[in-house]
This record gives sequence, structure tokens and C-alpha cells, in this order.
Amino acid sequence: MILVINLNASLDKRYELVDFAKGKIVRAKSVDNTPGGKGIHVANVDTILGEETVVTGFLGGKTGEYVAGKLCDYGIEGDFVRVAGETRSCLALLTEDGAQTEILEPGPEVSREEIKKFRQKYAELLVKADIVVASGSVPRGVPVDFYAELIEEAHRAGKKFLLDTSGDLLARGIAAQPDFIKPNQDEIEALRGYRLQCEEDFVREIRHFLDAGIEMAAISLGSRGSLVGVKDAVYRVTVPEVDCQNPVGSGDSYVAGIAAGLSRNLPAQEILRLGAACGTANALEAESGFVRKGVVEKLLAQIAVEKIA
Repeated sequence: MILVINLNASLDKRYELVDFAKGKIVRAKSVDNTPGGKGIHVANVDTILGEETVVTGFLGGKTGEYVAGKLCDYGIEGDFVRVAGETRSCLALLTEDGAQTEILEPGPEVSREEIKKFRQKYAELLVKADIVVASGSVPRGVPVDFYAELIEEAHRAGKKFLLDTSGDLLARGIAAQPDFIKPNQDEIEALRGYRLQCEEDFVREIRHFLDAGIEMAAISLGSRGSLVGVKDAVYRVTVPEVDCQNPVGSGDSYVAGIAAGLSRNLPAQEILRLGAACGTANALEAESGFVRKGVVEKLLAQIAVEKIA
């Protein structure tokens, strides 16, 4: 089973507008309401791929009830801790010129007792899991070393842990040696305090992560694919050119593909191929964190994985 942790879930509201002007009345052409959060995207894609998947975290208020109901509609198995605060909403405003403006609420503040309940839930679910994925931000009240503690608990139980977050959460998490990380260039530069200028710089940073005990470290290059270190090798993963509809959620879909590949015990290069195919398939869809299984399977043959170091 793949256990996905999404501590700061959201209701994602997507508005299509002709234009957006501050201080004016703006009428939406269409509105979509979907369950959101990086971990929920991961869980959705892994569910579509046919993997046994459970997503957990915090949900609260009427918005949390709506998100839970939507997860059921999507066929995603959720097992959340209920909290007193209201689950956040995140707004995406898309205009005809292709611009996207996002408004992200901070989320509820969780109490020590609610965190304690989550720890109990995590311990119960961890027994059944083979792979754990933690994605995204955390709500207020959750300590910055929380992911690091979850990583250590998973490793004590002999389970692989994939971490996709940023900032101090990422820095503390790296120290706990997750099995997979996916920082982008900006996140690495923030961690290191210097600029990355070329592919050799990326490879050097990947080597640093591998030497620090992280089994797999990926750096996204956007439409150019990614560079990924696995144990003692570094690979260049190249994806085909596609008509991108919406890149939001492609990173989450990539992580979902990696988790599925690990769950299936695929060879390293096939794991990377599946991750890239899922990330690319998401870019072809208007909905974030969504792929079509048939499209993923067709893309697999178009992904090039080359060992470069």
C-alpha cells in the first residue's frame, strides 16, 4: 500500500475569466471545485494507476466535509484526522491571455491534541504501508521537524519514505535521510546559499544528496525533463514535447509515478520512466493532479533515460 500524507489539504477553486482587473466586478466563465493539496494529487494519480492508496492528514469544518466527499467521488480512500479549524481554500484565476493568479489560504491552526491524534493514525496506517509519501506544506501549529520525525518512524518500521516539500521542512527532512526528494533549482539554491549555473552544478548537488544517504534525488528541468540520482548513478530523463494545457500538479504526478514504480519493484530506469510519463500526462490535462492511465502507458515509450554519471 502507498500511504500519502497531505497535512494541509484544500478545496481548489479554479475560475476561468476573460480578464482580471483589481477593484472591478469580474464574472467567471466557469468554475471547478476539486480536492486539492500536493498529497491529494499524488493519491489521485496513484489510485488511477491502480495502486492501493490511502491519503491521510487533517480535515476540518464544512470545507473539510466537502473535500472528503469529493475524495469519495474520485474513488480515493481517505483516512483523515478531524480538526476544529476550517480546511483552507485555494483559488486559481485563469485569464484568456494564459496568465494564472493564485490565492492560497494559510490553512487551519492545529492543536497539540490534534497532532497527537494524527501520530496515532500514522502509526496505525504505517503498519499496512510499503511506501510513504509526504507532500506539501503543513498547517499552523505543526512543528518544522514534523516530516523528519515521520521519516524516522517509517525507517524504524522498514518502510520507504518519499518527501516533496520546501524550505525548513525540506532542510530538516533531508537530515532524516528520506529515500526520495525532488527539490527544484530555487529550493536547492535556498538550501545551499549559492547559484546553480549549469548541468555539472546540478549533478554535483545530486551527488551531495546521494552521499548524505538519500537513495534517490531528482531535480526537475521543466519541459526538458529531469536529472535524477539513484544510489551511485545519475540519469538524464528526457520527455517528449507536448501541447501543455496545465503544468500545475505535474510534479505531484511525477512523485506518484515514482511511488508506483517503487511499489511495483521496477528497475531504477523504469521507475524514472514511469515518474516522467505521469508528470507529462498531467500537463496534457486541464485538471491538476490528474492523468489518464492510457496516456501514461503510451508516453512510457517516448521517455528517454540515459545514464550520464
